[in-house]
Amino acid sequence: MDLLSRGGIFMIPIMLFSVVAVTVFLERLWMLRRRKILPYKDLHEVEVLIHKEQFSEARSICQQNKSPLAQIVLAGLQYRTSPRRVIQEKMLGRGKALAIELKKGIGLLQTIASVSPLLGLLGTVGGMIKVFDAISMEGVGNPGSLATGIAEALITTAAGLCVAIPTFLGQRYLSNRATKYIHGLEDYAGHVLDLITGDEPEESEE
Repeated sequence: MDLLSRGGIFMIPIMLFSVVAVTVFLERLWMLRRRKILPYKDLHEVEVLIHKEQFSEARSICQQNKSPLAQIVLAGLQYRTSPRRVIQEKMLGRGKALAIELKKGIGLLQTIASVSPLLGLLGTVGGMIKVFDAISMEGVGNPGSLATGIAEALITTAAGLCVAIPTFLGQRYLSNRATKYIHGLEDYAGHVLDLITGDEPEESEE
């Protein structure tokens, strides 16, 4: 609290940004679990049912499974009697919508990582203005007034960087994780498309 009061008014949005960044990161970390996004083992039975052409049963399992992987498979099963091109388009469209969901919140972290140093810099400017005001009014004979303004400038700069750096690293980590899962969804969608249309599929990941 002492640093918050000494840093000036710009410390308030910087601290708020830090709380938001931690909250978003933890929420995304929980949502972007491999078991939740790519439950390959849970859908193995669906592959078996598709092989046996028991499409109603396969569709029922996908409807009960709320994972992105199951939703893409369901999109293919719903249009299984259509030409391959149509099935592919439907699965691709569903995949794009799910990809947006996977990357939800990551853009906000990027914004916080970009804006926090600027707020720190703004606080620095405000602190230096106070320093020059003190000099103009009292000269350089009052080191206490000068120290207050300089401290405010340094504290806000440091606080902005302390928020921005871990937020940037967290954003990059989540972005890479989401991209990896999106590629996994694309690969599995191609595999299921081959199963539905009767083409020779490659072995899916266990």
